[in-house]
Amino acid sequence: MTTPRAIDEILSSRVFAVVGASRRTDKYGSIVLADLWGKGYTAYPVNPHASEIMGRPAFPTIASLPPGVETLVLVVPPAQSERAVRDAAAAGIRRIWMQPGAESASAVEFCEEHGMACVSGVCLMMRAPEAGRGPKEA
Repeated sequence: MTTPRAIDEILSSRVFAVVGASRRTDKYGSIVLADLWGKGYTAYPVNPHASEIMGRPAFPTIASLPPGVETLVLVVPPAQSERAVRDAAAAGIRRIWMQPGAESASAVEFCEEHGMACVSGVCLMMRAPEAGRGPKEA
């Protein structure tokens, strides 16, 4: 369940990975990725079909991400979110943000059962402040 505490915990992150980032800059995953970069965050694209996105290295899987990723942002269909949260837990990533449209009751339940901070149904771009600043007010 999305709570103010979970939102604040996730927004304290400085290193994100975006599952669903695309080589197409008009796709929502890439828009989220570019928004994080523009606000000063470190953010890694995850896409099994791209070695590079917007001039930066992309990672084929969650397991292949470099150490230090604090939050996984999901911009994928719900069925893919269900697998991604399991992969995140296996990789030691304990914070999940499911963008609108990526929500899955099963994925949210998995996060709750495994003590992972989880936000769903809220747009990260509307809430994330510039890096180094506190959370935006709703």
